[in-house]
Amino acid sequence: MTENEISTIIIGLAIDIHRKLGPGLLKNVYKECLFYKIKQRGLIVEKEKPMPLVFEEIKLDCGYRIDLLVENKFIVEIKAVECLTINHLAQTLTYLKLGKHKLGLLINFNESLLKNGIRRVINDF
Repeated sequence: MTENEISTIIIGLAIDIHRKLGPGLLKNVYKECLFYKIKQRGLIVEKEKPMPLVFEEIKLDCGYRIDLLVENKFIVEIKAVECLTINHLAQTLTYLKLGKHKLGLLINFNESLLKNGIRRVINDF
């Protein structure tokens, strides 16, 4: 399955969750629901995946954790904030670069219309 196919599935699942729950809940609620729905679709998904930083020959455990890693190649970073910032985008891009992944989604569930809170993030290596 390609990253674009995974992206399409995740966006559909996120929209379904948002339609049923709406905005205003904690990030962990949306993360657990999305994790459950992805597993239901038969995809491999890891939650709170540790992301070490490798600098030269040193592996540093800096506490970075990817919200969801799908099929070991697609990152989903979940937020429930007033609005997405450049820092949220930078965080997602950092995870893509550290993991050498091509594509991810940054999803802010605290939007009245979820499509306004979805950002595709591309690592151009």
